[in-house]
Amino acid sequence: MTLRLDHVGVNVRDLAAQTAWYQSALGLKTVFEFRLDGPGLSAVVLEHPHGWRVELLARPGSVPGPRPPDPVTAVLTEGYGHFAVTTPELDPVYGALVAHGAAEVMKPGPSPEPGVRMAWVGDPEGNLIELIEKKTE
Repeated sequence: MTLRLDHVGVNVRDLAAQTAWYQSALGLKTVFEFRLDGPGLSAVVLEHPHGWRVELLARPGSVPGPRPPDPVTAVLTEGYGHFAVTTPELDPVYGALVAHGAAEVMKPGPSPEPGVRMAWVGDPEGNLIELIEKKTE
């Protein structure tokens, strides 16, 4: 069986503001937008130059779900808690995202995985993003 992750869906309150942030902070480009009139759902699919995607979804009447302040608290509830991206240089990426308005959740440091470093940020609505630095041999 051949599988490859296509995208991660993130439910947001302010679709325009979150789209602008993900484009600016993570360098994502809009692939397409759509609307489902029945439920009033609007969405934007964004893609990174390396091919990974984030789908931002918004619906009138939505209410904030649990917004854990950190990854340890996030695992107190079941379901999806974050998405992760890799980078060869963790510290400058972490600094750039914070400069773009990301919340500082966990500063760069060692990961439980040997030889790996990690950091965590929150997007402007508090959704958690894990940043992973893996050294290549």
